[in-house]
Amino acid sequence: MTAPKWFTDGFPHIWLPYSQMQTTPTPLAAHATKGCTITLEDGRELTDGIASWWTACHGYNPPHVIEAMKAQLDLMPHVMFGGLNHEPALKLAKRLADMLPGDLNRVFFVDSGSVSVEVAMKMSIQYWINKGIKGRSKFVSFKDGYHGDTLGCMSIADPEEGMHHVFNDVLFDQFVIDVPRTAEQLAQFETFLEANKDQIAGVITEPLVQGAGGMKMFSPDVLKNMCETVQKHGLLFIVDEIFTGFGRTGSMFAIDHAEIVPDIICLSKALTAGVCPLACAVAQDHIFDAFLSDNFDDALQHGPTYMANPLACAAANASLDLFESEPRLEQVAHINKKLTQNLAPMAEIKGVKDVRTLGAIGVVQVDDIKDSNWLKKRFVEEGVWLRPFRDIIYLTPAFTISDDELDKLTDTMMKVLTQWSEL
Repeated sequence: MTAPKWFTDGFPHIWLPYSQMQTTPTPLAAHATKGCTITLEDGRELTDGIASWWTACHGYNPPHVIEAMKAQLDLMPHVMFGGLNHEPALKLAKRLADMLPGDLNRVFFVDSGSVSVEVAMKMSIQYWINKGIKGRSKFVSFKDGYHGDTLGCMSIADPEEGMHHVFNDVLFDQFVIDVPRTAEQLAQFETFLEANKDQIAGVITEPLVQGAGGMKMFSPDVLKNMCETVQKHGLLFIVDEIFTGFGRTGSMFAIDHAEIVPDIICLSKALTAGVCPLACAVAQDHIFDAFLSDNFDDALQHGPTYMANPLACAAANASLDLFESEPRLEQVAHINKKLTQNLAPMAEIKGVKDVRTLGAIGVVQVDDIKDSNWLKKRFVEEGVWLRPFRDIIYLTPAFTISDDELDKLTDTMMKVLTQWSEL
């Protein structure tokens, strides 16, 4: 079989993400972005409801961030972080440490969310090795979870429901269990940890919302109980806030809802306001201290080429400026109110199973999406950019979205879902 004609004729060198290249429709050609709008090369404008995979929290092309990057570009777009440091990275690390609770003080910069999770996993395994404790090399993660597409990250995703199940035979063996939502499940979770703690390097979760696993949500109490149980048994608790960090759930970080301090937190996506790649794993002091030694082998042996890229750090610092100077969390609260109000009627549409919201996240779950391409096409025809996946249609808009733009998104969802239910 051969690739479709649109691909062989117009895009002979591109391999698209999450796409079956034999059957995927022609990708749309984006030309420009501004605010909450994507302009296509043919002149059509799409109101973006997902902020480019949840990254563009201030909308596209935020002037303050762009100007900061321009200034940094003239001064020093990049320099290696081995043996050198620079003011944008030092400033950003301090600001992140000041924002995060407890003694989450040690910031290790990388260049993507997946790599920040890989680093957190390496930190956790080597933490025990450096303390002279052998055998703790496995992780506990949760069904419906997703932490990235690299091998270590794939191994802690849901092996049955996740997109990486074809690799199950070659991935690292991990413990993937149910989120302990009830008192009975929490007791079972504690029993499980006690029975297996000699093998466990850490427990990792997406806090409050399991994003790519289907936007599955759980309460702050569940997160708090999970963290306290893990730490009571002397194990390491890691939170992956790549999706939830920087205001998405209604607080600056999802862990703020539960008032917990994990041992390690992973951040990315909205860290730079969606303008360039940057991520980090931030560890508590006691994790960092375990790597201090006269023996070089005890050091963390990791160093991405573009870690702490000055241009990206400048963007992140400018993004944090906007969180300080603009009412972003108030805007998220307003978005949540609008989403809750506008999405609620969709629960009455045939085939809709659930409607749920949290912060600037709105989700409509259906029985089954047999043809997501039909939905995507209809949304584009109506002038909006949405990307249904699995069994959900979701909204994760920029925090700066206007009421009119948000109404357009939800009105279109209502219209298209109604049409879909009648097919």
